[in-house]
Amino acid sequence: MNAHPSMDHNERKRIRLAAFRVTRLYPGPVGELVSRELMSWEEFGYRLSSGSMIMRIVDEVLNAQEQQSEAA
Repeated sequence: MNAHPSMDHNERKRIRLAAFRVTRLYPGPVGELVSRELMSWEEFGYRLSSGSMIMRIVDEVLNAQEQQSEAA
C-alpha cells in the first residue's frame, strides 16, 4: 500500500499553473528554478503534505498573480 496518496487532478493543475506563472513573476534564473521544481513535484504526483513548502509556494504564486491582475 502506498504511504502517500496521489494528487488529484485539481492539485496537479494548480501546480502546473503556478509553474507557468512563476516565470512571469520572477523572470530569469530564479523563476526558472522554481518552475522546474514545481513541475518535478507535479510529475512525481504524490501529495506529501498539504502544508508543505511546495504547496505554500503554489499558493503564494497564484495569489500574487491574482493581486497583480486586480491592480492592473
